[in-house]
Amino acid sequence: FYLLFAGAIFLYSCHASKNDQPSAVYTPDSKALYDSIVHMDSILFGAYNSCDLETMASCFSEDIEFYHDQGGLMTNKDSIMAATKNNICGKVTRQLVAGSIEVYPIADYGAIEMGQHYFINNREPKPDKPSIGKFVHTWKKENGEWKLTRIISLH
Repeated sequence: FYLLFAGAIFLYSCHASKNDQPSAVYTPDSKALYDSIVHMDSILFGAYNSCDLETMASCFSEDIEFYHDQGGLMTNKDSIMAATKNNICGKVTRQLVAGSIEVYPIADYGAIEMGQHYFINNREPKPDKPSIGKFVHTWKKENGEWKLTRIISLH
């Protein structure tokens, strides 16, 4: 009886784990929302890469929170912009991992964007295999414009 019971549990767990595996193919709930957020990502990081601080700041909500696994938490838009100016401009370039963005709607708020990217130190030779990090961005529709309210950056 115990052997039969253990066998049934084993078969159930194999079946459950096989069906519970995430799908390898992401399909957005809304193509229009996906396209809007991917466009905002390109505006934000185009500004980041070219040190267009005015455009970059315009992408941030006034109540921005930036969680960085190595740098900690920043909750002041002016501090984030100053850190970008002092530590990023002309020194670092962000590269999106092609096809990695996923966008999920948040009812009556906006959207969550998740993806992968890496950063190139422009003062060093480009690495053969860059270290890929993950990011989660929370976008809010404020007065008809997309604003980034939360950033989670994991390296």
